[in-house]
Amino acid sequence: MDIVHERAVGMDISKHDAKVCVRVPGGQRGRFASTVTTWGSTTNEILQLRAFLEEQQVTPVVMEATSDYWKPFYYLLESSLPVMLVNAKAARNIPGRRTDVSDASWLAQLASHGLLRASFVPPEPIRELRDLTRARAIAVQDRTREIHRLEKFLEGSGIKLSSVVSNLTGVSSRAMLEALVGGERDPEVLAEHAQKSMRSKIPDLVEALTGRFGEHQAFMVRVHLDQIDHHTSAITAHAERIEMAIAPFRAAREALITIPGVSILVADVIIAETGADMDIFPTSAHLASWAGVCPGSNESAGHIKSTRTRPGNNYLKAALGTSALTAARLKDTFLSQKYRRIAVRRGPKKALVAIERVILTATWNMLANGEIYTDLGADYYLRRDPDKARNRAVRQLKTLGYEVSLTPASG
Repeated sequence: MDIVHERAVGMDISKHDAKVCVRVPGGQRGRFASTVTTWGSTTNEILQLRAFLEEQQVTPVVMEATSDYWKPFYYLLESSLPVMLVNAKAARNIPGRRTDVSDASWLAQLASHGLLRASFVPPEPIRELRDLTRARAIAVQDRTREIHRLEKFLEGSGIKLSSVVSNLTGVSSRAMLEALVGGERDPEVLAEHAQKSMRSKIPDLVEALTGRFGEHQAFMVRVHLDQIDHHTSAITAHAERIEMAIAPFRAAREALITIPGVSILVADVIIAETGADMDIFPTSAHLASWAGVCPGSNESAGHIKSTRTRPGNNYLKAALGTSALTAARLKDTFLSQKYRRIAVRRGPKKALVAIERVILTATWNMLANGEIYTDLGADYYLRRDPDKARNRAVRQLKTLGYEVSLTPASG
């Protein structure tokens, strides 16, 4: 097998240290010598490792994406060395013969033959934005879980507030809960805290607020409300910081929100996860494959075993799923019409994945080529092949028992 890199490095990283294998030409022609050393994972030792590898004049430095332990090594080495992060599944060693030393040697050998493909690691500004958007997403999830815990606890105390109001953290609901915690127990007095359109539900609120609510329940509800407020503050703080970090990519965000279903929050996630630089992805199909929104390929002996979508970026897939659901519910758009056409044949889940693919394809074309999103319209398929649409309509009418005679409209 051809040697692509004569001086290669493989690193097997753990929490406390890293086994580093340097593979360089040996004494005889065509022979290579591998030396494995151990280096600590502290900043000072990584800097010493960087100086050592610079002296060795290595071309690729390959490391596996092991939890988050690769990050200090990658971030400190990338400034002066050609570092490559690889998926552990793509560099799997022989089962039964695995040790940290052998894994490092195996990575160095694969790197020397050019058999590894680098994972996408965005530049530092994007990494900071990604940290913020992911932290915001986690805070939103934590807040939602806390609201669900509050709802379950209220059910146990006989307070059926969630059966009347749609949002336990709304203005009216929060005022009633604060009054309950403050000691008020009269359902009619509590229901008077309803605001605006909620006042029409006062009779239902009186019934819902009649329950078994004592000091213990007041304490527990107070804790839940404080936790909800804490998560809300964290979400607000992250949103403010994101507005600062997104400044260099504001034009990309403004372009993305023109896609039906893509909100500002979703656009932030798309930019943070993809890096907004489409030079990383040669085509839109590469981006869709990386994101995990296209059929997988699993064929053997001429038989297709599965076409399930490949694992992708979870945060990006979640944001695209939200956009696809929103786009599917819109009216008079190309995306909503495409969703309905696919859902009839393949089901709603596959239709949503298809819409995610379309959104991501539009994203690639807009960010790579500077194109402006233009909706094709809900009648796109009719305009594309009017004869096919006409024949389909005629067949459906005949199936219903009608005799059909078509006369072209005048003018």
